[in-house]
Amino acid sequence: MSEHIVKSFEDELNTLTAETTRMAGLTESQVADAIAAVVKRDPELATAIVGRDLKLDAAQIDIERKAIRMIAIRQPMAVDLRRTVAAMKIAMNLERCGDLAKNIAKRALVLNEAEPMTPLTRSVERMGKLVSTRLTAVLDAYARSDLERALAVWSQDDEVDEHYNALFRELLTYMMADPRTITPAAHMLFVAKNLERIGDHATNIAEIVHYEITGEDVIFAARPKTEAL
Repeated sequence: MSEHIVKSFEDELNTLTAETTRMAGLTESQVADAIAAVVKRDPELATAIVGRDLKLDAAQIDIERKAIRMIAIRQPMAVDLRRTVAAMKIAMNLERCGDLAKNIAKRALVLNEAEPMTPLTRSVERMGKLVSTRLTAVLDAYARSDLERALAVWSQDDEVDEHYNALFRELLTYMMADPRTITPAAHMLFVAKNLERIGDHATNIAEIVHYEITGEDVIFAARPKTEAL
């Protein structure tokens, strides 16, 4: 009977991890598509992203409920407790990334009505690719329990901040040079800020993965933080 209970709980844990991994895949697609909607000026894609956000909300609620139920009924300890809590916390971060992707999509719809700003769009695309790459890497680290890869994402957090600061200055230059660009440039600034925040969530997930695997917090002093504008 004891072996059966242990096997049943392990199955539940594996299912919870698998569901979180599936949610991760949906989130990656949302973020990548949101960037594409801005770059390609694709209103249909942007509208689809806004609609798909409900799936992420539902997935996050389901994972949270299952994790809480497992904690209440199974009373896991040590690594089992960390796995359960990690799935719940990662799902929360993924849901937030989905909200930010939805916000980017909404800005894409507005930007589609304005004149193209090709140089700025290229800068946003570069920043978007960096953020998407980091998000994919950290979610792969979670799926594979890869501590080294998670730490690599965590240690590179400054790169996103540097891209955001450079883009912020570029946007200000555009607005000062031509007042007609103020409105679309402001929307582009919000896109960049949302990308920067997705990068922060990727860092959060890296910290969660580290704690899940080691049971220890990351030493924050090991990575100096760039001041974001």
